[in-house]
Amino acid sequence: GHATRSIDECIDLAKTDVGVLLSLLDARFIAGMSRLHLLLMDRLRESISGKQSVFLMNWIFENSQTRHRRFGDSTYLLEPNLKEGQGGLRDYHAMIWVARIKSNALRFEDFESHGYLTHDELYQLREALEFIWYVRNHLHHLAGRRSDQLHFEHQIRLAKALKYQKAEGQQPVERFLGKLHGQMEFIKQQHLVFFYEQGYLKPPKDTKTPRKQTRAKGLEINRDGVLGFTVPEVIADNPGLLLKIFEESARLNIPLSADAGRSVREFGHLVDGTFATSPSTIRSFERILVTPTTLFNVLDEMLSTGLLVRLIPEMQGIVDRIQYNEYHLYPVDKHSLRAVRTIQRFDSTEQREKDPLAADLYRDLKYPKLLLWAALLHDIGKGASREDHAQKGAEMAPSILADRGFKKRETGTISFLVREHLLLAKTATRRDINDEEIAILCARIIQDPERLTMLYLLTIADAQATGPKAWSDWTATLLRTLFLKILGVLEKGELASRKAVKTVEKKKARVLAALAGKELGHHKALVDALSPRYLLYVSAKEMLGHIALYNRLEDKDFVWEIAESSDSSTRTVTLCAKDRPGTFSKIAGVFTLHNVDILDCQVYTWRNNIALDIFEVTPPPDPIFEKESWQRAETDLLSALSGDLDLGTALAEKLAYYRWSTHPNGVMKAPQIIVDNNNSSFFTIIDVFTYDAPGLLYGITDALYKCGLDIWIAKIGTKIDQVVDVFYVRDFSGQKIDSPDKVAEIKAAIEQVLPGIAPGLDK
Repeated sequence: GHATRSIDECIDLAKTDVGVLLSLLDARFIAGMSRLHLLLMDRLRESISGKQSVFLMNWIFENSQTRHRRFGDSTYLLEPNLKEGQGGLRDYHAMIWVARIKSNALRFEDFESHGYLTHDELYQLREALEFIWYVRNHLHHLAGRRSDQLHFEHQIRLAKALKYQKAEGQQPVERFLGKLHGQMEFIKQQHLVFFYEQGYLKPPKDTKTPRKQTRAKGLEINRDGVLGFTVPEVIADNPGLLLKIFEESARLNIPLSADAGRSVREFGHLVDGTFATSPSTIRSFERILVTPTTLFNVLDEMLSTGLLVRLIPEMQGIVDRIQYNEYHLYPVDKHSLRAVRTIQRFDSTEQREKDPLAADLYRDLKYPKLLLWAALLHDIGKGASREDHAQKGAEMAPSILADRGFKKRETGTISFLVREHLLLAKTATRRDINDEEIAILCARIIQDPERLTMLYLLTIADAQATGPKAWSDWTATLLRTLFLKILGVLEKGELASRKAVKTVEKKKARVLAALAGKELGHHKALVDALSPRYLLYVSAKEMLGHIALYNRLEDKDFVWEIAESSDSSTRTVTLCAKDRPGTFSKIAGVFTLHNVDILDCQVYTWRNNIALDIFEVTPPPDPIFEKESWQRAETDLLSALSGDLDLGTALAEKLAYYRWSTHPNGVMKAPQIIVDNNNSSFFTIIDVFTYDAPGLLYGITDALYKCGLDIWIAKIGTKIDQVVDVFYVRDFSGQKIDSPDKVAEIKAAIEQVLPGIAPGLDK
């Protein structure tokens, strides 16, 4: 709309409206009017000279920072913003605006002629921009409107429109997103380097601490306090400086200058197989691995300059490799480096306050470098295998390590950690960790306390580097409990029944002592009725609370207590009821009616026909009226247990307007049902892999009840890329289910309620 205004009017507007000024800098609206264009630009430059130009450049930089905080780092997001996010087109716009203000750069090629970019960087920037423009135009067409956010619903269609094909174990959408993330990462890095060179993004100078000095000849700390080469040519005489500069960066906690990063990329061809596997290179790289930094990640800088892949060529397969699900927030390469960084920081003051056990364990490790190598390589197999990346990675690790002089025992430890890096997480979230058999099975696989410690720390780092949905206080508690149980088995031997008997007797004595004088005969009979499994795994303090809850039951169908977790993210519902088949499914149905999700459940049946069920759940959605929500849920559960409330009908009405859909990213894996009679001596374990949907848990548990099964333990929704519901069951006579016909019947009954086989859905 400014084309109809006079030049003076445009200049006046530009002085008060930064948006107008930036539009004039773009000068797109006066194409073909060269004389007018030159006159306008001359007047414009006069109006923004001196302090005004500094103010405007500061505004552009600050606006970029604000924009990044608002829209996030697009190179790390599942649904990136192609324009406004970090690494998006607006980062390029910010660069060109500043270049025009500072150097009167009017053409794209002026980035090179004015020294902002090298020739190769200019070529790569053009390629990245053209790809993102191409994707964005297709996105506008698919959405039928302007659309900058690449939502899940468009990603698969875009990959198809851009003619990506399945290759190297990746789906078309994963290859497309990998290319997109790589191009946006390049723009992000160029934006950071550009503004760094203009005097922004530099750490403040600390006049109180002495100036740091580099120990390596050929390297220097420049006036801006960043590391660089004295002259780029020094690298040709001493290629070892390509790695030494990163080692010094880690030791001094100082980043590389933009020119140093360019030099590493330009001289990277000097890193050949001999260089990468020499003892001095390995020692230098391991010093980088074990050294934590606070302001930046040295390994990230090594990755962005290409040096890391030159040192470990096998990592090329995971660079910008996308894991297409809602839990993995980062490409595989960045996830692996985040896992390393998490381990490096275990002993920091901040992390020590959060997890003192992990800090102590890390500090006491004999060989921390083995753990860090395992973290770096734990997902290396994803570049070659889609299904069993852990096993593939364990097969790749020995050749990677043997070339670098590792001893057989060290290689064995790292390969073991890579192969088993999912063992503890899967076991803690899918199995009854109170079952000593589970701890024994894990101990037999792990065999050594030092390996267990490293595996535990790797599991924490892997989960925390995956994303917030893979790590929570609840997951941390499960994992820590399992670790301590396995450690006890490794240090003290397998099941000591004498110890178990002593433990039970001590608990019973403590409970009875606490109840002395309070209807002792009644309570002694009650304690004698407690099941051995309950007595073994529940603390005396908790037992006293459960007995108090039982004493409130009297003629009621059930009573419960609800406790808030320490971080307020979950609730523990302890429910005491008269035991009857189908109770679990009714509880699950009522929770669904009130939008409460079950995360975990322990079911204890006492010998006096009392069920003590302990649920870990999410709170009701409305925190202000939470008490009223629980009261309504209590009323509905009483009605359901008495038969006055038909849960099936109530849930059908609630879910009548729920639209079944595929997984949020548009891909639906087929459901899987596994019936396991090997991992428990007393229960049949049923694993159900599927996608979550309202009413699903009720449907599964109701199906199990109709098949004549009692649920004793349940773990809900704990797999990374799909929901997995795990149930420990027996039939109504207390037996495991090992008949092939019965197993087939159970699978068929569950299949009928899963979303992947629901009417109208593709399997």
